[in-house]
Amino acid sequence: MQRSQIKFVFLSLGHFLDHLFMLVFATVAALRLNSEWSMSYAELIPYATPGFIAFGLCAILAGWIADKWSREGMIVVFFIGIGISSMLSGLANTPLQIAIGLTLIGIFAAIYHPVGLAMVVQDRDRTGMPLAINGVFGNLGVASAALLTGFLIDTAGWRSAFYLPGVVSIMLGICYWIFVSREQPVGDDPVIKTRQQTTAPLIPHATLIRVFAIIFFTTAIGGLIFQSTTFALPRIFAERLSDFAVNATQVGWYAFLVFSLAALAQLLIGYLVDHHSLRLVFATVALLQAVFFFLMTHLQGLAALLLSIAFMFVVFGQIPINDVLVGRMARSEWRSRAYALRYVVTFSVMASAVPLIGWLHANGGFARLFSVLAVAAALIFCATLLLPASSQMVPRRTG
Repeated sequence: MQRSQIKFVFLSLGHFLDHLFMLVFATVAALRLNSEWSMSYAELIPYATPGFIAFGLCAILAGWIADKWSREGMIVVFFIGIGISSMLSGLANTPLQIAIGLTLIGIFAAIYHPVGLAMVVQDRDRTGMPLAINGVFGNLGVASAALLTGFLIDTAGWRSAFYLPGVVSIMLGICYWIFVSREQPVGDDPVIKTRQQTTAPLIPHATLIRVFAIIFFTTAIGGLIFQSTTFALPRIFAERLSDFAVNATQVGWYAFLVFSLAALAQLLIGYLVDHHSLRLVFATVALLQAVFFFLMTHLQGLAALLLSIAFMFVVFGQIPINDVLVGRMARSEWRSRAYALRYVVTFSVMASAVPLIGWLHANGGFARLFSVLAVAAALIFCATLLLPASSQMVPRRTG
């Protein structure tokens, strides 16, 4: 296996862990802490909010440091830092203590997207499939969060759901450090040192502003949708699949099933955006989201499970589209910062989604949440219609 392929594997595993760590608490809060700490679901989930705020706000700093220092070094910091933070979260005995641990997880989790995705698209002409494959790993992290956490809750206690992934991440960080040190000393990133401008977008200024405005708008609304569905799905299944999901492990298995099947959407979308009109693909995905959320409003049982697969398929399918847009429009030497800006928007909105879920659940249940998400998806659909043709968004190589 070539070194570039090994590096891609490390980056993909990092994406897996990034999303897993951010959602462990969602399952713990829904299925164990509400009884152990005698707090309602709506009372517990705001303690995750600082972590999601850090997840968003720290992305721009992480991207800046990576572009100025070393992308490789920042990935080492990500693996080890998030692993230690997770283990600290497992030691919590009060809501305040776990909020501190989750905030530290958010700070280190913020590193991955601006840095890891810039490394994934580096020196590639077609970025759809690499981003899609990497995205599948991220989505499997989302899926495994509910499954692994539910299993560990039932077999070893909720604290182990933080301890075990933490140890694995630290070990991966040490292995990656050794791997990149053999290639070059951490800090001697040739992309950063030489500032090679291998892909300079020769695109009209007005078009550039228009596309980035659409990217940031759809990113914000998409972040709300993604966070609401992935964070709330274990609780949704606990309520709506009560006839055949009777414990934490079973809820985790159904969530894993839905997330894993939906993860395949990124492979399909990655292929489509590399070979067809990005605007058409984006509009279709957004329209299907709106329809599926509307239909999900009052469904129960098997019908709810099947439609959950459908709406998560298109929710996950949207993820690589904005990343492809950023990769096409941004130069290599400031691509980490461009991705950072995108994910600042994404994760800042995602942080606000956490208390929103709690408020909507307390004032109308998940039926109201799905109504809000249907409107949000319709707004994304309208925005996609304003994108220019794909031929106007293809930068030329400048050498």
